[in-house]
Amino acid sequence: MRMLQTMRWFGPSDPVSLMDIRQAGCTGVVTALHQIPVGDVWPVAAIQERIQLVEAQNDRYSSLHWAVVESLPVHEAIKKGLPERAAYIETYKQSIRNLASCGIKTICYNFMPVLDWSRTNLSYEMPDGSRALRFVLQDFAVFDLCILKRPGAEADYTPALVQSAWDAFAAMSPERIQELSDIVLLGLPGSEEAFTLETFQDLLNDYQHIGDAELRTNLYHFIREVAPVAQEAGVNLCIHPDDPPRPLLGLPRVVSSEADLAQLMAACDVTANGITFCTGSLGIRPDNDLPGMIQRFGHRIHFIHLRATKRDQPDEVWNFHEADHLEGDVDMYAVVKAIVLEQQRRAKSGIGEPSIPMRPDHGHQMLDDLHKKTYPGYSAIGRLRGLAELRGLELGIVRSLAEQVTALPPLLIQQPDEL
Repeated sequence: MRMLQTMRWFGPSDPVSLMDIRQAGCTGVVTALHQIPVGDVWPVAAIQERIQLVEAQNDRYSSLHWAVVESLPVHEAIKKGLPERAAYIETYKQSIRNLASCGIKTICYNFMPVLDWSRTNLSYEMPDGSRALRFVLQDFAVFDLCILKRPGAEADYTPALVQSAWDAFAAMSPERIQELSDIVLLGLPGSEEAFTLETFQDLLNDYQHIGDAELRTNLYHFIREVAPVAQEAGVNLCIHPDDPPRPLLGLPRVVSSEADLAQLMAACDVTANGITFCTGSLGIRPDNDLPGMIQRFGHRIHFIHLRATKRDQPDEVWNFHEADHLEGDVDMYAVVKAIVLEQQRRAKSGIGEPSIPMRPDHGHQMLDDLHKKTYPGYSAIGRLRGLAELRGLELGIVRSLAEQVTALPPLLIQQPDEL
């Protein structure tokens, strides 16, 4: 049993077309209704329209289907635990039911306050001339301290980093200052909306009295409300980890480590309360044992993002770039082998979907895509390269495991439970 190969598609305005995704060899599409305001119900008619769009070019040779929703956004009122969250949770439940009625059974979401993933450079040049996404804590501190001028920001950085940030800011051109500000304030993928400095600070102010404990409480309240509805509807919810996995701008992050995931899984112990296993986000932290986490959380992993990040220093967590998919700090061989074994376990037990949806997450801007405007991290050729490498790696592991079994003495082959 192999992973279900997918790519993310941001809808009709995405410069990467459905035909591009089909030609890459994918059968699954990961998409969302970005045009619907956060907090509104996703109507059945709009869901069906997107399904028809995805399936419009299917024929007897190959076909695509809408495999995963990424994402069904969680309203900020839910994250902040405001009184009106009850109404937004009810609309979220209805969207789950509507998606289920249309045959969509995997929903990715995140619980990061205000910002989704954050980077400080969207075109970091690699040695081969391709371009990658990068995060540098000093650059982020420049934005926080010197551009946004967030009250109390100095307390979140060491004195040495505060000084180096101000020194770097003094040497920046106005163009670089604007570029850094635009990158940090970039809207979510698939959205043309970006924040302004004024509105952004207002959003941060709303979290002044929400710390780690409060955000966890609000997350667990949310999942206890919606996961039973998803379970009844036959839908799997899967939370995306924090990216990067550290507090930013005074905002707490509570889905960054194995301990965080264990607490969340225990908060509502049903299969529908699951994980989007993103090796890039989780792999930034050297204390996250990715293959071990797959073994321990395997039955709750409903969606997989495969990418590798590279830290500047082995134990330095906060300066990193997106590496090639089989390089960087993620042991992709061990990760994919753990996934293959989990899928084989599911196939043997008959419990769980044995073919887990996977997409090659992010990708370098390279070759002809260097001359195109695409969503950061979502150009076609870089993801195609990543998918090809991951496809070959998985095939090699599957074949190797099969050969190991056939090479065993007959007595052992007849008694697999004793292996």
